[in-house]
Amino acid sequence: MDNSSSISAEAIRRAFLGSEAQQRLGNTKVGCALVVFLMPLGSLVDWFVFKKEFFWEFMQLRLICSAIAAVIWAALFTESGKRQLGWLSKVVPLLPAAFLALMIARTEGFGSTYYAAINLVLLAVGVVLHWSVLESFLAVVFGLLMYIVAGVAHARHSPLPPVEDMVTNFYFIALMDIIVVVGTYFQYRSRSREFAAKFELDRNRKILEMSNQKLDSQNKELADTIQKLTEAESQLVQSEKMASLGRMSAGIIHEINNPLNFATTGLFTLRKKAKHIAAEQQADYEDTLKDVEDGIIRVKNIVSDLRMFTHPSSDDRDQVDASEVVASAMRFLSNELKEKVKIEQKLVEHQTVCANKNKLIHVFVNLIQNSLDALRNKPFNNGERPTIWIEGRVENDLSYLIVRDNGPGIASEHLDKIFDPFFTTKDVGEGMGLGLSICYRIMHESRGRISVRTEVGKFCEFTLEFPTKA
Repeated sequence: MDNSSSISAEAIRRAFLGSEAQQRLGNTKVGCALVVFLMPLGSLVDWFVFKKEFFWEFMQLRLICSAIAAVIWAALFTESGKRQLGWLSKVVPLLPAAFLALMIARTEGFGSTYYAAINLVLLAVGVVLHWSVLESFLAVVFGLLMYIVAGVAHARHSPLPPVEDMVTNFYFIALMDIIVVVGTYFQYRSRSREFAAKFELDRNRKILEMSNQKLDSQNKELADTIQKLTEAESQLVQSEKMASLGRMSAGIIHEINNPLNFATTGLFTLRKKAKHIAAEQQADYEDTLKDVEDGIIRVKNIVSDLRMFTHPSSDDRDQVDASEVVASAMRFLSNELKEKVKIEQKLVEHQTVCANKNKLIHVFVNLIQNSLDALRNKPFNNGERPTIWIEGRVENDLSYLIVRDNGPGIASEHLDKIFDPFFTTKDVGEGMGLGLSICYRIMHESRGRISVRTEVGKFCEFTLEFPTKA
């Protein structure tokens, strides 16, 4: 605990010193500007106090001081000048103090009223330059020494002023020195505390932002996990339904196959007896047998599709004949399609896709069923009929199967959600919103993709894209 606190305090101290160094550059530039512009203004005081006796001499001194300050000011805008900031910042306040000491030596020495100007320079050290306590102490000591040296230099060729004037001047200079040092101490401490508070606040804000980012990332991971669990749950439910349907269908298929076999055997016997039928009845007899045979074949195909559709299968992909898949899906929905919807097929001859046949039938059943549901909700006028187009094409080693209807289409605000699990625009009880989600998953497992194109009120088109090879 103590170690971490000391590290934190040391980090704050280093950061504060760095901030002070940056601030010092700006403050030193301000100090140079004050010297450049205020030093020549002091000539007004020179004129009123000394008239022409020292005016022009002091004007030259003031202009020299301003010129030196201007050179330092310009240097601080260069990289080399910034590197010399340490000693240049200390020269700036001592520069006018030195020239003022020369004026004191040339005029009244310890009795000169120009001691007040030195006080102003010392005050600038505390207010403008934001020095440390040690630097301010050394500055005021040098300022006092310059005043003493100027006074002694004047006393070598002129008598000393009255003692009361000397004491008064020393008193005010010393008092200003104390005020500057004490003020600098409290100002420095206030700045360091303020910086520490801001430093802690910024650090806590950054920690909070990092925590929020981490929390957002965790929330996204949690949302993804929940979505995956939801999808897995829906898949498990679907798998359980299919498994239950498979178990139930196995018994039904067995019971249906027995009478089908009897019917097939009986049909074979009836064909052998055809020769005993009167010639004028032969045609009707053959037509009747043909109808019975077609019916038996149709029932066998339905049983075969049901066995394949409900039997738990692997995820193995193979070259699947597209027309067989479409035919199987159509047989499952034949009752709903009969005389209700016009079906137009335009499949490429011998077109194959690389997919799992059982699952692909499932995809077509879902897409055709969705088209049927959509077509029920659209009124048709001017001779237009509800129609479903099933087309195929092969391009650039890709095989495409397209299911299109002339239903009401899909609203634009729903397009980004139609493949999400449990998203549905149907009324409660009419759908769970899993059909297109399962289609999307099956296409992804087949290394293909499913896309939609639609125009509200005119059509909806789903395109299945498959690789032609595994």
